[in-house]
Amino acid sequence: MHNVVISGTGLFTPANSISNEELVESFNAYVHQFNSDNAAAIERGEVQALTESNAAFIEKASGIKSRFVMDKDGILDPQRMTPRLPERSNDEWSVLCQMAVAAAEQALQRAGKTAADIDGVIVACSNLQRAYPAIAIEVQAALGIQGFGFDMNVACSSATFGIQAACNSVQLGQARAILMVNPEVCTGHLNFRDRDSHFIFGDAATAVIIERADLATSKHQFEIVSTKLLTQFSNNIRNNFGFLNRAAEEGIGARDKLFVQEGRKVFRDVCPMVAELIAAHLEENQLNVSDVKRFWLHQANLSMNHLIVKKLLGREASVEEAPVILDTYANTSSAGSVIAFHKYQDDLASGSLAVLSSFGAGYSIGSVLLRKR
Repeated sequence: MHNVVISGTGLFTPANSISNEELVESFNAYVHQFNSDNAAAIERGEVQALTESNAAFIEKASGIKSRFVMDKDGILDPQRMTPRLPERSNDEWSVLCQMAVAAAEQALQRAGKTAADIDGVIVACSNLQRAYPAIAIEVQAALGIQGFGFDMNVACSSATFGIQAACNSVQLGQARAILMVNPEVCTGHLNFRDRDSHFIFGDAATAVIIERADLATSKHQFEIVSTKLLTQFSNNIRNNFGFLNRAAEEGIGARDKLFVQEGRKVFRDVCPMVAELIAAHLEENQLNVSDVKRFWLHQANLSMNHLIVKKLLGREASVEEAPVILDTYANTSSAGSVIAFHKYQDDLASGSLAVLSSFGAGYSIGSVLLRKR
């Protein structure tokens, strides 16, 4: 069995950003048009009038101030309110591949590795743009990596589940190093006409190099102390889009073919589950919560993160203990916790213990204990 480290991380951030104010202006323009077009039906009680959104409410409810997106114009067009990402030919690299490669190149540089050092690619994300061939195999080809590649989807927990899958391969000697990437075009599955969720998601891609400790040369190494995963079935976060939709025409275009959630139920269910899993994970490894110098948590909702860490520490966490990128990136699904890890790791002292954790639809929860080398 080999000891395993994370030796490099990478981040791709789209060029375009949308502020809450811009998003609300577009949404409210849509609301005004809808209410005007349906005024008579609303008056008769046959149609429910839509309610405006509010930038201050969005920030208070979620902690989000803005989000990066792959396409801005399509989202902000009140007549469209969907990103415009033209189809590419089969001879061109896909959007997810392009994003993944950009993040991967940065991770390889930080790890001091080349494609020749990597034996496998895992694409772990919520929003795969096709069924096959695997995006991972496409990324493998784009980077010139030999070996194997496969896709996996555990919603917002995909990155931590991907780290465990990669860690297992390296521990067992099946690979010297694995590239695990999380390309997320979350805006593609978001209903920008839903007041309760139109502000939640942004786009980004992250990458992580997982390799044998005895082969690692990077200055950015974190020993993978342990991983722990948990899933529990719930319909409170769901997306029913899939190839079988064409076999049931009555459901095409329905609200559930995009992201839907029962936010209050998710908050109530998930926060204690995450805190309990992390606490149990630390205890299993004879570690105390007080030993943890940093928590890189899934960036879905600021109040959720505050509550989870408070349950663990018994007090409010400082921004140094639980850094936040949610304000400028919004929820980027599987990429969120890795963005926080990527941006807030270099200041930690050697020997520092940290927790990388993600949680989301499924329900799914992943915990990775890391120690700075």
